[in-house]
Amino acid sequence: MEVTIRPASADDVPRLVELCRLLDVGQEPVLDDEQARRHFLELTSRPRHRVYVAEQHRRVVGTFSMVFVGGLAHGARDSCVIEDVVVAEEARGAGIGTSMMRFAMDLCTGRECYKLVLSSHLDRENAHRFYERLGFRRHGYSFLIDRAN
Repeated sequence: MEVTIRPASADDVPRLVELCRLLDVGQEPVLDDEQARRHFLELTSRPRHRVYVAEQHRRVVGTFSMVFVGGLAHGARDSCVIEDVVVAEEARGAGIGTSMMRFAMDLCTGRECYKLVLSSHLDRENAHRFYERLGFRRHGYSFLIDRAN
């Protein structure tokens, strides 16, 4: 089945919120639709922040965000952080996640990023296997200060 990856638009926000709830199981949504729309517009106004959707049969079935981080090290090449990777439950196993991650990897290659990183919660073992099949490897340590509470 053909999958199209494209930049998300403000019209996609309700579906993006719905998909992102799959990442936040057991947590109350903190944004109503209008707040989510405003936040989306603010995020996507930043030149180094991108939000993408995957479409299949004209329906948004996945999403992910990319943030390009600049610096002076590594020849002043960007690094990239991928966040909020999610595929709708009914569309999993159809290659959509693979298409999204290949798109992201190609974009980073085109920008000559020196690295592409993502993190995944410790209990998301299926996601870990998925990322490893794509060539990602466990690297270093991830440290967290949870400011949500």
